[in-house]
Amino acid sequence: MTLILLIKVVKLYLIHITINKMKKNNFLLPLMENNINLSDRNKIIQFVKTNKIYTQSKKVIEFEKKWSKWLGVKYSVFVNSGSSSNFLSIKALKIVNKNKIKNEIIVPTLTWVSDIVSVIESGYKPVFVDINPRTLSMDESQVLKKITKKTLAVFITHAQGFNGLSKNLLKELKKKNVLLIEDVCESHGARFANKKLGTFGLMSCFSFYYAHHLSTIEGGMICTNDKKLYEILRMLRSHGMLRESNNQILEKKLIKKYHQLSPKFIFLYPGFNFRNNEISAVVGINQLKRLDKNNKIRNKNFFYFLKNLNSKIYQTDFDLKGCSNYAFPLIIRKKDIVLRDKLEKLMKKKGIEFRRGNAGGGNQLRQPWLKKILKKINLDNYKNVDHVHKFGYYIGNYPTLKIEKIKKVVNILNSIKH
Repeated sequence: MTLILLIKVVKLYLIHITINKMKKNNFLLPLMENNINLSDRNKIIQFVKTNKIYTQSKKVIEFEKKWSKWLGVKYSVFVNSGSSSNFLSIKALKIVNKNKIKNEIIVPTLTWVSDIVSVIESGYKPVFVDINPRTLSMDESQVLKKITKKTLAVFITHAQGFNGLSKNLLKELKKKNVLLIEDVCESHGARFANKKLGTFGLMSCFSFYYAHHLSTIEGGMICTNDKKLYEILRMLRSHGMLRESNNQILEKKLIKKYHQLSPKFIFLYPGFNFRNNEISAVVGINQLKRLDKNNKIRNKNFFYFLKNLNSKIYQTDFDLKGCSNYAFPLIIRKKDIVLRDKLEKLMKKKGIEFRRGNAGGGNQLRQPWLKKILKKINLDNYKNVDHVHKFGYYIGNYPTLKIEKIKKVVNILNSIKH
């Protein structure tokens, strides 16, 4: 493909993004707003004009280093999606875990499907817990109650920008020798104890989907302070190839051991291609410059939304300390199906785009694929997440959203008769 043709393709793609953005603006409040702005587009075009390598290379490394510095970790591995970051983190855990008795991982019921799939596909047994309604994250008491000698790790999801950690939880996990892995896909910049979420666990996962706090169009990141895990993650990202380890001593040793193989094609682990590319890294580097500012705007929007929402109808008593809001959670307090149906009808009529079930489509235990695997599920043990599943939603929040529009949306939501 010639450079001129490639630039034309990039421009057409960016026009496509703009058209889709315009279509979404038919809503009073679209669910998502495209985070790829004019500055990002110009950076892409400039990069394509002045560079010949677009697959994973120097810009990916630069983005990884800058993200690590922003987050406060030693190592980051840029991949092609948040789901890939979930999958590879558990795969890497499987490689380093030598304790075969520990084969259970505690997981949330309100999360993205890939968190649970990653656990099952890696050969571990998922142990489910209900949520804390004030954080939409794991119910700490249930987590501690379900830890046994078989528990290897807790895979926590910091949902919708809320913090799911506590000092007691961290203390008990350390005491019981249980690992922590953090899914921070919806909570970039959220904090606990003056540190960013994603710095407390053995590994952490981030998503850079196009409407998230930071977007690389598609993408994700795995972060860790563990050098060995970092090397394994780099290899798993690229077909399990030894040459991707970034460890010259290890490479030299294993090239000698497997001397009958081509040094460039030693596959140490079974793997696939989870790599991202230079263009996505360019967008990520540019967006990182405005991430903190955008997060402040998101939180300002969120606090206004909660302050003015009718607390008799909707839940407003979330734990806001350290939050970095991703989208407005809208949860009806009472189990009122008539009110729920009225609300959905009202939002459709007034152009407020929504998703029911809140993060990830609600209670994962109700999903058909998981029901086939688990066979018997007592949903009475998961009442909090089931309430959110049936009476909870999320609606859009983004840096370009103005207070005047939020006021209009809140007035519509509060107008419903209950």
